[in-house]
Amino acid sequence: MTPSSRTLEANPTGLRGLLRDLRSPVVSGRASAPALMPEQLGDPAFLKEHGVRYAYATGAMANGIASEALVEAGSKAGLLSFFGAAGLAPARVEAAIDRLDKLGAAPRGFNLIHSPSESDLENAVCDLYLRRGVKLVEASAFMGLTPAIVRYRLHGIFRGADGRVVAPNKVVAKVSRVEVAEKFLAPVGETLLRELAASGLITTAQAELAAEIPMTQDLTVEADSGGHTDNRPLVAMFPAMIALRDRLQAKFKFKNPARIGAAGGIATPDAAAAAYMMGAAYVLTGSVNQSCVESGSSDKVRAMLAAAGQADCIMAPAADMFELGVKVQVLKRGTMFAQRGAKLYEIWKAYDSIEAIPAAVRSSIEKDLFKENLDAVWASTREFFLKRDPSQVVRAEKEPKHKLALVFRSYLGQASRWANAGVPERVLDYQVWCGPAMGAFNEWALGSFLQEPANRNVALVARNILYGAAVLTRAHFLRCQGLTLTPDITRIEPLTAAELERLLD
Repeated sequence: MTPSSRTLEANPTGLRGLLRDLRSPVVSGRASAPALMPEQLGDPAFLKEHGVRYAYATGAMANGIASEALVEAGSKAGLLSFFGAAGLAPARVEAAIDRLDKLGAAPRGFNLIHSPSESDLENAVCDLYLRRGVKLVEASAFMGLTPAIVRYRLHGIFRGADGRVVAPNKVVAKVSRVEVAEKFLAPVGETLLRELAASGLITTAQAELAAEIPMTQDLTVEADSGGHTDNRPLVAMFPAMIALRDRLQAKFKFKNPARIGAAGGIATPDAAAAAYMMGAAYVLTGSVNQSCVESGSSDKVRAMLAAAGQADCIMAPAADMFELGVKVQVLKRGTMFAQRGAKLYEIWKAYDSIEAIPAAVRSSIEKDLFKENLDAVWASTREFFLKRDPSQVVRAEKEPKHKLALVFRSYLGQASRWANAGVPERVLDYQVWCGPAMGAFNEWALGSFLQEPANRNVALVARNILYGAAVLTRAHFLRCQGLTLTPDITRIEPLTAAELERLLD
């Protein structure tokens, strides 16, 4: 009889302590659970591929919310962290590359977001990554493959000495629809490859080698989450994505099958444990990281997020896909952004130009939303796009409705920046991307030191989630063998950094 089993049989309440000693197996006459460290959760191939300690990633929250400081902290803790490049000018993204290059070989990545209304910007960011040797991107908001993401993936591709095709540039694709996932889990289509080769964007040799690899080696299934989301439940969507991967693997027989990770709603040990047990190669968090001290958001926003419940989210028009009617999930509590954004979208649908808006309606939005005349708003918007993407100005001066869209998009875009900067007079206009996971984390942290946003840092939050997930996985093993576990045994409380260091390091 092992010491663990003797303790368990002599004092059943001691099971709580035994489960939390992850390095030691729990054994009794009726049930057993193996030793299980957080490093063992997920797919070991993910750890090896990216050089990380944990199968855990932090997502690329746009406008630098996933900041350099957040990426540095995540990378040093053994996580795979992505910089939030979406919405930033190439020069700002390059400044982030300069800073994060100081991490040396430590893992990190950058966001490449699909920008259907600003394809020149999407291509410019891709060019920057290729020029600066960025080897890992998180591809988000893609509705299909674009020249930019294909060029990135195939850059530097070659056949190794063992005959396998090697793609130095790695893509972690974040998707929420099977039809989009299929494009990333398969090779690039021949038609698109021919078009890109004919235009000189890729070489003929690259096009030939592309047939032997999927577009992504890691695909993140994004369930109900902050920002761009289809609000779909992970438990319904994830198995479908696994099945899709398996069908495509059977068809194409890739040397290295793609891995499937899980995101959306993951901010507690229970959620992470559930994702791993469904077969997730890794988990990816988002909303909860924005409330951490390293995020590029403001203290005001962090306080708002720390007070959010699971129902305090709402869908609002997306600045980058406004004319397509795409929506993003944002914080509802403490801000009127969603209602005001929806009002602007309804006005845009109803009228074809600034001049066509009725005087009373125009006066209302100028006073309450823009706080200046729409003609002045257009002047500043025009100046912005002349620097960022001049083609937008050319189109707007020919198409009054597009001009109206750019003016309204200026409010939506600035609303996120006002939030990040903590502009006090614009609190009601804050756009704060947020999903139900934020409320779930707050409920879990209630009454603990993590209730205060000043005590939240990305590594501490991640290690708490991972440690708790390992404990709950071991508890699940025991429960499946008929052992009754009382709530006090399975309840996981947040631990301090010192406590986690003693248990995990």
